[in-house]
Amino acid sequence: MRLALYEPDIPQNAGSLMRLGACLGVGIDIIEPCGFLLSDRNFRRAGMDYLKSADIRRHESWARFQDDFRREGPENGYGRLVLLTTRGDMAYTAFNFAPTDTLLVGRESAGVSQQVHDCADARLVIPMLAGLRSLNVAQSAAMVLGEALRQTGQFPKPEGM
Repeated sequence: MRLALYEPDIPQNAGSLMRLGACLGVGIDIIEPCGFLLSDRNFRRAGMDYLKSADIRRHESWARFQDDFRREGPENGYGRLVLLTTRGDMAYTAFNFAPTDTLLVGRESAGVSQQVHDCADARLVIPMLAGLRSLNVAQSAAMVLGEALRQTGQFPKPEGM
């Protein structure tokens, strides 16, 4: 299981997602360009000292990510590309996740382009009350990642359990 951040533009969210990945043993793909420098103070503060424990792979563009995704394949943790989007056609709770899925979240300010949307193997939505636009990208990713890890039995085992 991996989590891909498409051109993130809020450093605190990116840092939080990398911290989430480090704590849950989930690899993180950063698809550049980012709307901030990866040395940004807010990014480092949100990620705290967890960033050095995270499996982070940087891709200089969407095209490079696609090349890497196809080349690496399921044997290296890249299977289906699962987009979390407000334009999804299935609730994340109805989806059957696989251990090699990569969850893709878009830019906080603009989501993903139609080209990226069309490349996804699945487009999932978080059901919400009518009239509300969206959740924070880090909250959304945490919710869906938690369900994906639960379904696939990939949650890390806490010490003493």
